[in-house]
Amino acid sequence: MATGGGASGAAGSRRADLPAGMEGRGEEAPEPEVSEPSEEEEEEAEEEDEGSGVRVTPALLKATTGEFSLESILLLRLRGRGIAHLGCLADCSNLEWLDLSGNAIAGLAPLAALRALAVLNLAGNRVASVEPLRGCHSLRQLNLAGNRLRSLRQLRCLQGLRHLESLRLRDPLGNLGNPLCAAPAYRAALAAMLPGLKAIDGQRVAGRGSELFRLCRELDAALDGEDAPAAAAPAEPPQPWVQAGFWEARPARRSAVLEEATRQLGQALRECRELGRRADDSIAQAQRALGRRHHGDFGF
Repeated sequence: MATGGGASGAAGSRRADLPAGMEGRGEEAPEPEVSEPSEEEEEEAEEEDEGSGVRVTPALLKATTGEFSLESILLLRLRGRGIAHLGCLADCSNLEWLDLSGNAIAGLAPLAALRALAVLNLAGNRVASVEPLRGCHSLRQLNLAGNRLRSLRQLRCLQGLRHLESLRLRDPLGNLGNPLCAAPAYRAALAAMLPGLKAIDGQRVAGRGSELFRLCRELDAALDGEDAPAAAAPAEPPQPWVQAGFWEARPARRSAVLEEATRQLGQALRECRELGRRADDSIAQAQRALGRRHHGDFGF
């Protein structure tokens, strides 16, 4: 039979995990009441998960991308391949965009070497630790929906990623989540732990769009009479609702991915023009041959 001391200890531990500034707000602890596995248990689970499955090899990468050198690969889509071992993926040192969703991946160690990686999709895998991602200094978008993350403490390693703007732990459309998403206040705790985030689970929490959302919410509350002022306040001069320079076009950021896509498109267009020219030449030759044959028939 559980004792009162055990319950109070569990509650105390949950309160200790709340970020600063959230104590006393009447909110539940952001982490679900799930026992967190030890490091040994996580390693054993990873070894068990990686016992079978496809391994990423140079042959697989070259066949998928058509690139001869692994360092030349900038975009890589390996969705739903039954991959359990990331193998030689660390050799793709210039990789910027990586989709590994829908596989059986548990260990992420090779990803620690991908310093240029900006977009990473790991949805629908078996990830229980994201510690290797602390080495992905350029990471901007990270999708971890549908994995085995049980505690926000497992995401503290992402605090050093200064460029991280979007993090997804739950995807209602795909019915994907993580055990830690069972806590009702996990998004608020995550926003406090990673203040640089602009979007959590696809919802804007900062940056463009979030201000308009808050403004609409305040207007709805005012129309409902929830925030009606006690006395009429003096009218303030009107202020612009966007910051100065909001509508000015920003210079395009150079992207190796975009440059590579443009190069490949130009090459494909040149090949199409060459094939069209050869087809025109073949048609002209056939027409000339048919013209000579008909002329000879009339001579008889």
